[in-house]
Amino acid sequence: MNMYYQPTADLMVSAQLTYTNMREYYEQYGVDWQQLKIYEQISELENWDVLLNGDVVGVMRLAFDDKGCYIRDLQVDAAFQNMGIGAAAINECARLAVLRGAMQLRLRVFKISPAHKLYTRSGFSIDKEDDRFYYMSKSLV
Repeated sequence: MNMYYQPTADLMVSAQLTYTNMREYYEQYGVDWQQLKIYEQISELENWDVLLNGDVVGVMRLAFDDKGCYIRDLQVDAAFQNMGIGAAAINECARLAVLRGAMQLRLRVFKISPAHKLYTRSGFSIDKEDDRFYYMSKSLV
């Protein structure tokens, strides 16, 4: 398995992957986000493609602030889930965050998403929650 990362080549394709993966959650919660809205939201983030054998199979979106690195989005194409790609991408997010001097990774995940189990296995803990989301973090020191 030849997996690597590169700055996102096509933000519209990247936005489509997010929309495809998240549509069920958007519909359940009445969030009216389409591909163009996602594109607008991600254009200011640090966007990375996740490639497997030369094909884009996922995306990572990072934002940095004085508290550390916020994983704004992590998506793996449904056909490539449960193969360790998400866990490897989280490790890459941590590596990139440390390079930028971040001491913590943070994220928000829908409670109904099975991804929260991946984050827990990857060392994240729940800091707080509301009716829709878990707010999670992981120390990098």
